[in-house]
Amino acid sequence: MRILALVFAVLIIALQWPLWIGKGSWMRVWQLDSQLTQRQIENDKLKERNAALDAEVNDLKNGTEAIEERARNELGMIRGDEVFFQVLDRNGLKKPGSIDSSDTQANKK
Repeated sequence: MRILALVFAVLIIALQWPLWIGKGSWMRVWQLDSQLTQRQIENDKLKERNAALDAEVNDLKNGTEAIEERARNELGMIRGDEVFFQVLDRNGLKKPGSIDSSDTQANKK
């Protein structure tokens, strides 16, 4: 009788082994599920970034306001009818994209 119980116990363990530890086990399913969740979060972030880039491209293609904003912020450009004031920080260093008055006077000469 003990041998029969031992055989059944070994048989049950042998049948449960692939379910818990084998190739298609629950552990592997849980790992893949967590990886899937992480990938979905990454994809959502990338979709948001792509949508923002797409909107920016459309603005640059169709509207002049986006082009003007970029020219002002990145290149320091101003309109012809505007007055330009340069603000220096305490160390006397100019901010990026600002035009130095000595540079403009040197270019005029």
